[in-house]
Amino acid sequence: MDALVVGEALVDLVERRGSTVAYPGGSAANAAVALARLGREVRLWTAYGDDEYGAALGRHLAAAGVAPAADPRVLPRTPSATATIAPSGAASYRFDVAWTLGDPPPAADTRFVHVCSWGPVLEPGASRVRELLASTRATVTYDVNVRPAVTGAGPELTAAVERTARLARLVKASDEDLEVLYPGLPLSEAAARLGALGPVAVVVTQGAAGATWFGSEKVAVGAQPVVVADTIGAGDTFGAALLDALWDDDLATISRERIAAALTHAVRAAAVTVSRPGADPPYAAELMPTHNS
Repeated sequence: MDALVVGEALVDLVERRGSTVAYPGGSAANAAVALARLGREVRLWTAYGDDEYGAALGRHLAAAGVAPAADPRVLPRTPSATATIAPSGAASYRFDVAWTLGDPPPAADTRFVHVCSWGPVLEPGASRVRELLASTRATVTYDVNVRPAVTGAGPELTAAVERTARLARLVKASDEDLEVLYPGLPLSEAAARLGALGPVAVVVTQGAAGATWFGSEKVAVGAQPVVVADTIGAGDTFGAALLDALWDDDLATISRERIAAALTHAVRAAAVTVSRPGADPPYAAELMPTHNS
């Protein structure tokens, strides 16, 4: 069985110390590459242009072993995100994007359908994403990863995120995502808002404070100490590694020990990504001591 990842692919133009370097990126593309590097069969349903940046994205995905779910060359130009790196390694973004999708991918024996970021909230592509989620028999997982610079913020964005959360079995969000969706609401209450829509669990990442699983019980793990190069792709890697760790688990009956092990695996994978420039997730061999523990 494979994973079908759905969402954006783009080029990250990283501004650092007066120079700009182009890296393949995008939430869904990063997650797909991370899953493939961890040894999973992955297809990606995305969109980019038939141009130089699009060709670079295609080579990057192919080199990682990510298969296209459908022809991605459906946009007039490949989206880009200009990332400015702060001294702490945190990235802020300016986007040049469009989002639509071509024909839906053919049916396959799929374990997870993993949808990311603006895929299910930015039209006209969002409608096609939600149609897929409503019809699939696979386990749907959703990495919220809001981008207010692209989608805006406020009640319309929150409603779109909640429509997608209703279709998901597992939702992952950062503390920053929850603050955009539910300003001023304590983290646990914001997670409960999403959890009440139907997911088995909501996983919240908090950077250096680690990650917490909010489900029938609460499970928290600490962060992995690391020297930060930048935070690009960290959340995408975390989401992919979480799926890798949960691949053979039943989310409805998973034990507390398995949850903790899955969160630890995801935190370790994300720590590798933040230690390297750009979205450069780890290979399975780099996580071998506790891989799939």
